[in-house]
Amino acid sequence: MSSLASIARSGLQAAHLRMEVRAHNIANLNTPGFTPQRVQAQAQAPRAGVSARVQGGERPGVVLEEEIVQQLAARTAWRANLFALRSAQDATGTLLRLFA
Repeated sequence: MSSLASIARSGLQAAHLRMEVRAHNIANLNTPGFTPQRVQAQAQAPRAGVSARVQGGERPGVVLEEEIVQQLAARTAWRANLFALRSAQDATGTLLRLFA
């Protein structure tokens, strides 16, 4: 698999995790004492993508506006990574046709 495809796949997974965590936080908006979770993303070695993990928040209480904005940002990141993955697959297909 190409580096671009590998990076895009890891980005898709990280964005998906961000969307899941934000949805979980929104679902628990009215839960007394609930501390929202966050996703910590970290770049891997050059051309290896990103790793993401869930961690606890610092303070109890969910700010709905923040969660919605972050949900939209995660969706945009997911779409961008999907576009990059499709582009990598298209480029690989084009190269294979040229050299076949």
